[in-house]
Amino acid sequence: MAGFETDPRWGELGSILVNHSTRVQPGEKVMIAMGEIGSFPLARGVFEAVIKAGGFPQVQFLSEQTRHSILEHGTDEQLAWVPEIEAYGMDWADVYIALRGGFDISIHDSIPASRLAVNQAAQGKVSALRWQNTRWSLVRIPDEHFAEQAGCTLEELTEMFFRSCLIDWPTEVGIWQSWADTLEGSKTVRILGTETDLSFSVEGRTWIASPGFTNMPDGEIMTAPVTGTEHGTIWFENPAVLGGRLVHDLRLTWEHGTLISATSSTEQEFLTTILASDGGATAIGEFAIGTNQFVDRFSNDILLDEKIGGTCHIALGRAYPECGGTNESAIHWDIVKDIRSVGSVQVDGRTVVEHGAYSF
Repeated sequence: MAGFETDPRWGELGSILVNHSTRVQPGEKVMIAMGEIGSFPLARGVFEAVIKAGGFPQVQFLSEQTRHSILEHGTDEQLAWVPEIEAYGMDWADVYIALRGGFDISIHDSIPASRLAVNQAAQGKVSALRWQNTRWSLVRIPDEHFAEQAGCTLEELTEMFFRSCLIDWPTEVGIWQSWADTLEGSKTVRILGTETDLSFSVEGRTWIASPGFTNMPDGEIMTAPVTGTEHGTIWFENPAVLGGRLVHDLRLTWEHGTLISATSSTEQEFLTTILASDGGATAIGEFAIGTNQFVDRFSNDILLDEKIGGTCHIALGRAYPECGGTNESAIHWDIVKDIRSVGSVQVDGRTVVEHGAYSF
């Protein structure tokens, strides 16, 4: 794509991430986690914006290619190792901005599921420190690998990415917040769709409209189900993605709060291992509705897919405390249910999303 690296929109987005998403103040320390080489144009834009804001930026480089060396050759101790400098960075930094570049999603296909699951749990501990100790924002950067994964050209993916990021955030968030306000005080959620009828309690929980702070692009209204109230089945039309693995035809069934069945047509061993990570991994830690209408196609990357307008998603594992959630886990696995063609979300018996349209 001509001009990709020098596109001035990288600078615009860097300014949004620093001044809107993370609100960097003079004197604050900012960790910029540059994932893959393709994220450099935005890393440069973020670095410059931090300097202009009076902050102190530090760049670290992360890559799935280097991680693959641990997955392939590491001992049991190395697989379970929580990277110490990366973890320390969560104590050092006031702000953490992760620029996650695209990579070949099949890179870890040769790795046994048990090894990948152990390392995924170690990475999850770093993520938990990020949540606890910093103001943070995560971005997935378009590149050729990502475009191939999404089944489109890099130009198409990049244009969708910028359209969904460079929006009038105060106006959009105001609309989403008004929708969240109508859900406050509700007691039950029911998801209906193809091979799906799943319900759970949200009594006493808080609904939050994501304001473009922790993810970019953003766009979801989320809450935390009451742990132990999940009941019914959900089937996912699109693959669940975690650690570079695509889990197709995922079907989960709870009976009065207990997960009694978890099946898929691919990666069954990986699925089983992830769900056995700890005691909280089989509970639903998050429920959310996607609200960004500029994200309109699946790309097999959760940071974008969970924002698709008119969809909904659940996350297995760790709950957001700010929503009132109490479930704890090293895992937080977001999985999107596409209800734009068939399906709906009902809150206290009232349909709020159906066939991709909102009725708040």
